[in-house]
Formats: sequence, structure tokens, C-alpha cells
Amino acid sequence: MSAILVTGAAGFIGSNFVRHWRRAHPQDRVVAFDLLTYSGTLANLADLDDPVTFVRGDIRDQPAVEGVLREHGVDVVVNFAAESHNSRAVLDPTAFFETNVLGPVALMEAVRRVGRDGIRFHQISTCEVYGDMALDDPGAFTEESPYRPRTPYNAAKAGGDHAVRAFGHTYGIPFTITTCANNYGPYQFPEKVIPLFVTRALRGLPLPVYASSRNRREWLHVADHCRAVEAVLLHGRLGETYNVGSGVEVDVETLADAVLAELGLGPELKQRVPDRPSHDRRYLLDSGRLRGELGWAPTIGFDAGLAETVAWYRQHEAWWRPLLDRVQVAEETAWR
Repeated sequence: MSAILVTGAAGFIGSNFVRHWRRAHPQDRVVAFDLLTYSGTLANLADLDDPVTFVRGDIRDQPAVEGVLREHGVDVVVNFAAESHNSRAVLDPTAFFETNVLGPVALMEAVRRVGRDGIRFHQISTCEVYGDMALDDPGAFTEESPYRPRTPYNAAKAGGDHAVRAFGHTYGIPFTITTCANNYGPYQFPEKVIPLFVTRALRGLPLPVYASSRNRREWLHVADHCRAVEAVLLHGRLGETYNVGSGVEVDVETLADAVLAELGLGPELKQRVPDRPSHDRRYLLDSGRLRGELGWAPTIGFDAGLAETVAWYRQHEAWWRPLLDRVQVAEETAWR
């Protein structure tokens, strides 16, 4: 590879991926593309030792994307850009379908039109496209599991994946897709549950715990996710989907307790709130294909990763405090 376009590069996972790729592949040129919506900020890229080329733009703007591909001689596009907050999707579903479906369509169309020796396209997806599982289900989602999304966010991400596959097979665009478990780590916008809990606890505010407090998620450190995407880009089979999961599940009650314990605080800060509509019970991925074919495995255990993440937010109040005014949904009051 020589030039890689990372969309959503000023967001949580995208900025961590840019940081990872610059360290691992310093010979490559990285073009960071982001619209800088409410959850994206250039502060996420400010600590790079070697600055990247930044382009502010909308992935739905196909001519603009096409221009960037041509100007920078892009070989690979990695699409992290997405509306991703399930709660906000309940309140504003149209925005999610516009970005998460029409965005990949515009990106793939730009790639098709440029068509220089087959630009590689990689789509970042989510475990939530498969729907939810019963809490006592002994199985896990495989790459052959049917898509059964139950929320606007999940359905929009599923639509984007279908568009990528359709363009890939119809026009011969080389592509891969990764579906990942819930990510956590540094630079995650404080609307998501772990930074939400940490930043509220640091301010002495209650932690909103959904009524279905035993609903659980599979947790993956963002650094391990970045390594997985790298492995697929370098060695993955074209046209293939790879699940990226840790196998570690934690329910929201336990998560709240763990955050409070890391901060030396007690359970009195927990506040029970109503479930949001279509609150999925559980997701769990079978990541055997990624592990077996490409030799990937997570390296950061959840307990150590959570402690490191809590410490990062504790030490970076200057990063997260200005973002609080941008938070779109108040979980403690939204579903009453």
C-alpha cells in the first residue's frame, strides 16, 4: 500500500486506527477524511508524531470523494464514518440511514468511477447487524448468520454492508468487511456507555443504568480492533467478512460497578433508568475465522483495558469536558 484514505478519521475508532497505521506503516501516506460532526474533533488527531493530510468532507458527497481519490492517488479506502449512537438513532433515524447507507453507496460509486487498478475498499461494520440473542443462548453469531437488525442504527449499518457487497460483486471492486464487538478505549465520545459512566462519575453525577441491567455486550479494546482491521487489509481474503470479537461479555450493571470501583466510588451513584426502545439483549461474535486464517487474537484483557481507559479519561479532562455540550441524548431522561 502507498496511500490509504480513512473516513471518519476524527472519530473514536477512526482516529485510533490512523494513529496505529502511522506507527505500523510509516512509509504509507494517510489521508484523514471527516465531516467533523458533533462527535468528531481534530483534537483526536492532535497528538500524532507525524501529521497526516486532513480533508474535511462528507462521505455522501461522491464528487468530493472522487476528487480526493484522484488527487492523492488512493489505493485503499477504510470506511469508519458512521452515525453510531443507538440512542440517538431512536430519536433521529433518518440521519442514520442517510450516513450509514447513502454514505457507503457514494464511497463505492466514487471508487467505481476512479477505478484505477481496483482501489481496495474496507467497510467497518458492527455485531448489531445480526440482531440480538437471548441471554441464555449458548451460541454466537458467525459470518454466515443472517442479518436481523432491530433498531434504526443496526438496520442502517446493515444497509451499508449490503451496498458494499452489491457494488463489489457487480463492478468488481475488491472489498472486505469486518463486524466488530463493542469497542472501548481512549478518545471515545462521552455519549457511549463507558466514557459516559466515567465522566459522570468524575463529576459526582449518577450513572444511568438501564432497567434491563443484565443485558450484556461483548467488549473489545479499540487497539485490538485496529490490529484486526490491519490484518484483514494485509492478509484477508477479498470479498470476505470477518467477525472481530474478544469473547468477553459484561452486563451494564457489572460495568457500572467496575467503573465506580476503579474510581474508588460506591454503588449509590447508580441510577436506574427506563430501557430505550428495542434495547437489544445481547450480542456475541464467533471470531474463529479471523483468528484461524489471519492469526489475530486480542491482546488487552478487559480488566486491564478498562482500568487503563478509566485512567485515560481521568487524566484527559481537558479533552472530554468541552465535548459534553455536544452530547445529543440524556439517557437519564430520554425514555421516560
